[in-house]
Amino acid sequence: MRLVIIGAGFAGMYAALSAARLRDIQGVSPDELEIALVAPEPTLVVRPRLYEKNPETLTAPLLDVLEAIDVTYVQGSVETAETQSRMVRVATAKGSKETLSYDRLVVATGSRLFRPNIPGLAEHGFSVDSLDDAIALDRHLHGLAKRPAANGRDTVVVAGGGFTGIEAATEIPARLRAILGTNAKTRVIIVERNSAIAPDMGAGPRPIIEGALHKLGVETRLGAGVASLDECGVTLSSGEHIETETVIWAAGIRAAPLTAQIPAERDNFGRLLVDRCLRVPGVEGVFATGDAARAACDDEGNYALMSCQHATRLGAFAGNNAAAELLGVPTRPYHQKAYVTCLDLGEAGALFTRGWDRKVEMVGDVAKKTKQEINTVWIYPPKAERAAALASADPERVTSL
Repeated sequence: MRLVIIGAGFAGMYAALSAARLRDIQGVSPDELEIALVAPEPTLVVRPRLYEKNPETLTAPLLDVLEAIDVTYVQGSVETAETQSRMVRVATAKGSKETLSYDRLVVATGSRLFRPNIPGLAEHGFSVDSLDDAIALDRHLHGLAKRPAANGRDTVVVAGGGFTGIEAATEIPARLRAILGTNAKTRVIIVERNSAIAPDMGAGPRPIIEGALHKLGVETRLGAGVASLDECGVTLSSGEHIETETVIWAAGIRAAPLTAQIPAERDNFGRLLVDRCLRVPGVEGVFATGDAARAACDDEGNYALMSCQHATRLGAFAGNNAAAELLGVPTRPYHQKAYVTCLDLGEAGALFTRGWDRKVEMVGDVAKKTKQEINTVWIYPPKAERAAALASADPERVTSL
């Protein structure tokens, strides 16, 4: 039997760990149940941290962990998923094509930044969505020091006032000062289509966020969107033109394109609708997880967000349940009632909320310590020690807050 997992992000990593854990508990050998993870690199990109400086350091190796738990790593990208014949076609790193059959498939392909067809966005926009994007932005920011202090060199516009946009914007002032010097007259401007900053965070945390932006000198343009970009700057839907050499796009994400190949229903974000055990209804042998799945967290109408916090636990349940079906043991319904947010606010500290109503629990330096622990410890892979790695993937305990 073979269980194939597509993707080495947070959901894919925990799917592999959890499936291997159940296989070990059931006393089944890797020869009887092969668990194969397919990804371009055996590396976890620590995506929630890509707004930080030195993004090239924000990865964690996975190969030793996978070897420790007897998970086969297949290097390549899945180009086609053929669910009727239960095969995936992989483009390998060497340029060849391989076919991999499966008995169960876990789609953990993650998400991508949504880039609308705005004039100039593809040519002039930056992002912190992927490792390559974050590295390109970092190199661009360092390159500003070689340019004259004119034409908006010292101005950065962040398009999107949600979680990612705020974290990127509040980190930028310190990054610019380190590159351009403390005397540079830097400006950071967040552009948000909604009438309020952080529209998804609600009214409770908003005054804290607004206070942090004010403290850092970050400006906002609310009720306006980006109409176009060019080499001189950005034009807003309000008609305002802002001279800048740096526009960071942070306005929404969508499920990765491979989900469109699964013959099943999807939501507006491209996520596959799944049942409580994360199966894709109507498609035999296929599970979806992480940002590829629209999954109910509870019986109160809350659904998992496209976040690391939900992806890790979703991955653990998907891997466990896919293996459980092959091993003939009961599956476990996914549930994740606890929900917290920890928003980095740069030199203004951080904001920690609990619950779907975003009740503020910590702010400032205290919340910043928690954010740093999350970013440097909690979201990293377990050590490459078999017992410890397997123990880390109990679905009931992963991301139990």
